[in-house]
Parts: sequence; structure tokens; C-alpha cells
Amino acid sequence: MHPGAIAAVTPDKPAVIMAGSGQVVTYRQLDEESNRLAHLFRASGLQPGDHIAFMLPNHPLFLAIAWAAHRAGLYYTAISSRLQTDELAYIVNNCGAQVFISSASLADVAVSITSATPGVGLRLMLDGTAEGFESYEDAVADRPVTPIADECQGADMLYSSGTTGQPKGVKPPLPQTPMSEPNMLLQLITGLFGPTADSVYLSPAPLYHAAPLRYSMAFQRIGSTVVVMERFDPEQYLELVQKYGVTHSQLVPTMFIRMLKLPEETRKKYDLSSLQCAIHAAAPCPVPVKQQMMEWWGPIVHEYYAGTEGNGFLYASPQDWLAHPGTVGRSLFGTVHICDEEGNDLPPGEHGTIYFESGIVFEYHGDPDKTRSVQDPKGRGWTTLGDIGYLDADGLLYLTDRRSYMIISGGVNIYPQEAENLLSIHPKVADVAVIGVPDEEMGEQVKAVVEPMPDVEAGPELEAELIAYCRERLAHFKCPKSVDFRDELPRHPTGKLYKRLLRDEYWPAK
Repeated sequence: MHPGAIAAVTPDKPAVIMAGSGQVVTYRQLDEESNRLAHLFRASGLQPGDHIAFMLPNHPLFLAIAWAAHRAGLYYTAISSRLQTDELAYIVNNCGAQVFISSASLADVAVSITSATPGVGLRLMLDGTAEGFESYEDAVADRPVTPIADECQGADMLYSSGTTGQPKGVKPPLPQTPMSEPNMLLQLITGLFGPTADSVYLSPAPLYHAAPLRYSMAFQRIGSTVVVMERFDPEQYLELVQKYGVTHSQLVPTMFIRMLKLPEETRKKYDLSSLQCAIHAAAPCPVPVKQQMMEWWGPIVHEYYAGTEGNGFLYASPQDWLAHPGTVGRSLFGTVHICDEEGNDLPPGEHGTIYFESGIVFEYHGDPDKTRSVQDPKGRGWTTLGDIGYLDADGLLYLTDRRSYMIISGGVNIYPQEAENLLSIHPKVADVAVIGVPDEEMGEQVKAVVEPMPDVEAGPELEAELIAYCRERLAHFKCPKSVDFRDELPRHPTGKLYKRLLRDEYWPAK
């Protein structure tokens, strides 16, 4: 149930295969590398409960570094490789990191935070060195390859992607169980998706995000091979499924959309018959998109709704979804409540804030105000991820939108996800965001910001076409009043849209 146990049985089996370079890290190498680094942590004075942070691209040693911290009983924060100086320094300081690890490819921004992060005592750099950093390879070279004497479980402390303000670090309690004991996520994965040591898991997203990191490590606990894409490309994804006989993978809806917009001859070119489970989460999936994926891949598309906070978990099997299109599932962990602004429970069919009653304790590290903001107004210990939705009579949950994205126009609540879902499948739209912008009369009006498909001309004709397309299919008050065009939208590699950045362009600074 961890790399050492797997390495003892199948030492030469690939634990990681990098999709672009083909570089392989075997289970023996994963075990030895994580042990060397765990010894370095102890030699540097770190004890269980202390903290490290690392900012890396999808690197061959990414998971080894995470395992080293986990096996040393440390909190570990994987940081987005897209952050700049101020954002990076904020997270390193906020989490209390005593060690910071980066790579030569990110040296400029890594070095730029040195003077602003005085709490870091050890700075290591992979694939080269830079001012203020020691060579990672030299630092671990002479450390023992056997486990540290006091091996115990650590935990990740990951930060939100900052789509709605300063990133929040989710700090869970450290596990008090032996390394060999399956955690809750592993039990859910094995129970729902049936992986084995023979499974091949394809991870197409940045590993610093919660789901790719946690699922990759969970599949390695089982002894599966994890194929890591350096960055997502729709055709390469299909090629990798065929090349490595991928059995399991986790995606986000924008990846489905990009694959569906490939030419039909390209989509039919690859043998995807090995794929047993395509898991998706992170954002609502437009119903037509998921229907098309089911028609293409068969009933193997599984969905869950959960968050980095770990306060609840809902699941929709392919059969559940086909019977109830649009649902994100039924709760497997945590009782779901739909509440109004005062915290009162709402009946089935009514939209409100989604709360979990689960007993899970978490905090946003160093920010008690943010921690309180996600707790229910009546003080019952329920917590929310900030989403709006409704339950049907059978207890199945449907997502409406993020609470912070809601548009209020003339006193009417408008959820932009509806128009976004509709426009995302238009053949001339590559990407889209729907936001509220200032309106003197109504307070806010609905605007679409669109990235056209290649070779599609942006302009008044396309704007009129897209508005008419929405008005034919949605109530008019939900439709964009105007459309702006961009070469590219500010989207996180995990698929999340930085709506805050778009909104800030249209709203005057307060």
C-alpha cells in the first residue's frame, strides 16, 4: 500500500511513464528516491507535522517528492507552476514551508522569492542550480535508500487555484494510521472503479492539483502504472490510451470538449478498447458533451463531486447519469443539504447553497475568516465548497453554478453556467466564459467572452449568431446581451476558468 511494498514485489515495474519523453521511473527508483529525500528531511531537522513546498512542472520525480514528504509525516504543498513572484511567496509563507523545491525550468520565479520567504531553511533545485539553491541531485545522492526509522504518514495541504481571490490552503489533520492501511480515497477508488496492480492510469492534468496528485498516488499504492502527460493535447491523449493500454483516467469537461472537436477521422484513428473507466469532476459537464462522450466511448464515463477540503463525496455511475442526465450523483460520504441564505433547508427542486454534513474538520490555514465563511449560518458544523445546486426527489444532486459567479440583473438571479454549457458546444466556439458586467439600469447584464475556433472570423456577425443561438434555446434573460472575443481565455491547466480575472477587466476597482 505504498511504494516500498510494491517495490519489494515488482521492483522493475514502471511506477511513472512520462508521456512526452517516454522516461520511466520504476517502483524501485520511486521507493529509493523517496527514501533518500525523507532522510534529507530528517537530517535538516524536519519532524512529523512540519511543512515543505514544491513548485514543479509535471516532472519525472514529482511523485517521488510527494511520497518522500508523505513517508516522513510532513505536510506537503504542491504549488502551481504558473504562479508569479507575489502569489508564490504568499503560499510558501502562508503554509510555513521549511523546505522549498523547484526546477531549473522555473528558476527565474523560484529565485525571485528568496528574500521574501525567510522561513525557508533549505532550497533545492532539480536539473540544475541557481542562486540560493542547492542541487537536488547532489543533496540526496549519498542518503540511504532504506526507509527512515520513524516512517509515518503525512498529508497534502493544497491551495485553491485562486479563481475568486487569494488562494486558500486546506489543512487536514495528519493521519494517525499505519502506512499500510488504505485511506478513505483509496477505498472509494477501489470500490467504485476497480483498479488492480495491472491497471494503467493516465493523468492528463498538472500534478499540483488535488485530484491528479491524490489519484496518481492512490493508483501507486495499488501498484498500477501512472502515465503522466506533461501537458494536455487532445490527440496525444488518444494516442497514449492506445500505446499504453490505458485502463483508467481522470479528465475535466474542457478536455472532453477539445477531444470532441477533433476531426472525426482523427477520433476514429485510435483503439480505445482498453479504457475501462473515464472519471471526471472539477466542473459541471454540459449534458450534450457527456452524451456524446458516452456514445463515443460507451457507458464508462464516471462522475464525482468533491473538493480539496474532503468534506463530502458524491458519485454518479454511467447508468445513474444516463437515467438522470445532468446529475453529479448521490452522496456516498456526507449528508447533502440545500440551504437558503439564512441556512434553512430547501425542498427538492429548489436552488440553494450546497452544504455537507459530514463531521470532517478542516481549516483554511492562517485564515479563520475564510474558514468561517464556508460554515453554515446556523452553526451546525456543515460546510460548503461555494456551489449552488438542487436535489431531486430521489436525492440526486444537480449543480447550478458557483455562488460567487451568480449574476443579479434587475433583481433576478442568473446562473451563467447554463449559457456557458450551451455556447461550449457551438461549432464555432473553442472556449467561452459568461460573466456579469456593469449595467446602469439593471445592475448587471450578461456578457459572453468567446475564443473562436481557428479560422473562424470574430466580429458582429458571429456575435449576432451566438446571441441568437442562445435565445433559441434559453429564456432570454439568461442569454448574453453582448459578446466579446479573445484569442485565449485565462484558464487553469486543470480546466478551471479564472473568471475573476475576466470580471476585473469590466468592473471598476473599488
